[in-house]
Amino acid sequence: MSLSGKEISCFCSSTTGLQLEQISPVSGLYISSGGEQVAAHLREGLLQGRWSGVLPGRKRLAAELGVSGKIVEAALGGIAMPEGTTKPRPLRVALMLHEANNTQLHYIVELQHLLIEAGHQVIFAPHTLSDLRMDVSRVARMVGKIETDAWVVVAGSQEVLRWFAAQPTPAMALFGRRRAVSIAGIGPEHLPALLAAVRKLLELGHRRIVTLVRPERRIPHPGRLERAILAEMAAKGIAVGPYNLPNWDGTREGLYRCLDSLYQLTPPTALLIDEAAIFTATQQHLARQGILAPQHVSLVCCDSDPAFDWFEPPITHIRWDSRPLVRRIVRWAHNVARGKNDRRASFTKAEFLEGGTIGPVKGG
Repeated sequence: MSLSGKEISCFCSSTTGLQLEQISPVSGLYISSGGEQVAAHLREGLLQGRWSGVLPGRKRLAAELGVSGKIVEAALGGIAMPEGTTKPRPLRVALMLHEANNTQLHYIVELQHLLIEAGHQVIFAPHTLSDLRMDVSRVARMVGKIETDAWVVVAGSQEVLRWFAAQPTPAMALFGRRRAVSIAGIGPEHLPALLAAVRKLLELGHRRIVTLVRPERRIPHPGRLERAILAEMAAKGIAVGPYNLPNWDGTREGLYRCLDSLYQLTPPTALLIDEAAIFTATQQHLARQGILAPQHVSLVCCDSDPAFDWFEPPITHIRWDSRPLVRRIVRWAHNVARGKNDRRASFTKAEFLEGGTIGPVKGG
């Protein structure tokens, strides 16, 4: 078969799978132009939330799709969303952090950049949940003074998250005690990895295992993870109680007082520590007293931190990937911008990494 006119030209992008064809018209045959095909591809991406409602610039799109800037320019001029489709709108997204130093966390920095890149405005609440002591009335007063379209709440207590879930402004829980709350949420599923850590400690002969977590994970009652740790120890015949989940006020000074109290009478042989910052503070405080890991105590961090790659010996910890968390929050913001009531809760995988800060109980 022969075609009159220009020769057939075809391009296939290896990164997107997008195929562009330009063929001269044949009687009864219509072939869409490259610009029309790219426009259709971009329109579909917008509907699926790929770019969170705001397209990147022409140069970036051309590089991503493997086409010329002229084709992208033609496509951008031809995009029209189907009738009845709610077009996303830029949002003011407010971040309620757990502590002030959360602004330096790599996933918070990435989240801020991606939200801004998607066309949204990012606002940091003037006070953190730690500043407000997780007090719902104080949180409510501060929130009432901030004009925003959506909230991302980092490591909120169950009471705080329930309050946010009841408000008309959409909210997303990043970490926190959210299982019994009807709120959009994302975070790593720690339980299998934590149980693997506890079982390893038990295998190494540890019986005096203490878990250090902030008050919001213990009050008004221990959380699901904490209860599972105690239950695993009890199943091995260990009498568990307040010693294994001690009370402290969540401050650095309170942590030091708690550690000093533990080591006065019955020193623990292993510590499970909830966060990277608390882990580092604990390790340093014990080292100042000549208590080292793993020679004198086994230390496990129940969180992940890129800085752990620089430690020697390697930190025994629970590792999880932050990228799915960030992407989920950006997609949630896109859904909110389109008027959707997105309250889906999801979890990502976490794994136990045995490092050099745990070992057998001293003396067998």
